Amino acid sequence: MISISDIKKGMIIEFKNEIYTIVNFQHVKVAMRGALIRTNLKNIRTGQVIEKTFKPVDKMEQVMIDKKTMQYLYKDGDNYYFMNKENYEQTSLSKEQLSDLTDLLKEGNDVDIMFYKEMMIGAELPNFINLKVTKTMPGVKGNTVSGALKPATLETGAIIQVPLFIKEGDVVKIDTREKKYLERE
Repeated sequence: MISISDIKKGMIIEFKNEIYTIVNFQHVKVAMRGALIRTNLKNIRTGQVIEKTFKPVDKMEQVMIDKKTMQYLYKDGDNYYFMNKENYEQTSLSKEQLSDLTDLLKEGNDVDIMFYKEMMIGAELPNFINLKVTKTMPGVKGNTVSGALKPATLETGAIIQVPLFIKEGDVVKIDTREKKYLERE
């Protein structure tokens, strides 16, 4: 058991028989009542984010998650299939379990699959991946406004904002945590 005042962003906890990751937290002082800790908790199984307020004396169970690196193979309907690279077994995760990662999955890429008590509960992409731009509007000569961005469609179907100098066929480095352009490769 850990004290709620010891939590960190990204920590995985068990709350009301569900597994949550701490998305955000904030210490708040309330006059005449003492301190409180407001949290945003994301349910790992469903992807739903809830807001919950705790007292500093509250305790909860920190969950230990096992991770295995698997290779993304293909999508079939709402299921996404992965292969264990050690024993070549295939397994699938639903679209709900992957939540917002589905538009950055590229066949052949490695993905960390999370397990809790031998049950697959979700996946994490590497922090940075390289993807090819398949569709974007060409930059206009003379349009050199500092920091100007335009939408670009990536080979996985994701749409992100990129600088004006990026053109179709370029490979860009993406931060998967924020789905943001970092640099051209």
